Amino acid sequence: MVLNAEKKETKKTIYTPDLATITQVKELTPTEKQFTIELDDVHKRKEFSFEPGQFVELTVFGLGEAPFSIPSSPNNKENFELCVRKIGNVSNALHNMEPGAKVGIRGPYGKGYFPYEKMQGKNVVIVAGGIGMAPVRSLLKVILEDRSSYNDFTLIYGCIDPNNILYKQEIEELKKSNDIDIKLTVDNPDDQWDEHVGVCTNLIPDLDYSPEDTFIVVCGPPIMYKFVILELEDKSFKPENIFLSLERRMECGVGKCNHCHIGNKLVCVDGPVFSLWEIRNLKEAI
Repeated sequence: MVLNAEKKETKKTIYTPDLATITQVKELTPTEKQFTIELDDVHKRKEFSFEPGQFVELTVFGLGEAPFSIPSSPNNKENFELCVRKIGNVSNALHNMEPGAKVGIRGPYGKGYFPYEKMQGKNVVIVAGGIGMAPVRSLLKVILEDRSSYNDFTLIYGCIDPNNILYKQEIEELKKSNDIDIKLTVDNPDDQWDEHVGVCTNLIPDLDYSPEDTFIVVCGPPIMYKFVILELEDKSFKPENIFLSLERRMECGVGKCNHCHIGNKLVCVDGPVFSLWEIRNLKEAI
């Protein structure tokens, strides 16, 4: 007797990644690379949509997965970019990959993102430290692509040394325009460095914007947040207009592992971007 063994289609779950291809790899610093990713399914590629500040889970097959923010413009529907620091098993494996390699993508995830539409008609200040430049780059691009909808625009970006500045060439090109005021600072300057020296909080007192008409975005090492917030509050910037990315706490991306639990919030589900007003009483957040 022959049994009719009909092949069943594998059910897709929130944990099932979509197949994607690395189309370009660019070295940004000695420890960071930018990967251009293209979903293999043409329909999913066109439907893939994210907001500045959201993230994806990237799978290195046979090894594991990790969350990464999306630093490219959401207006690009053909592909997206990820900035990856060589720091763990997944990121180390990624740094050894070349164009044409296959990876898995889940997402985008996160309902908290930088509210760029609310920022229209206002001044915008981005304060970034180190690799924190990657999550805010998407917002920066959205604003520059619709520059006339915003008032003054300032980027304060601090790094350990000049060699660790992300998107250095891109930043140098932007400095030549009148679209954005860029203030760079490093802790350890070299002989060619002719800009600010020290932590980025040193540049906040010089901001001359009305607190009522200004939005602030902050992203960087956790230790930076406390001191940046103190400086911003000293300038009377409103907590509901200060937005912070807490993405470094995340793992699974869908609120199941509890690794990113802070108070009554799950960073991957409720964030990763929060206003200071939302989290100022959550001691674990900052």
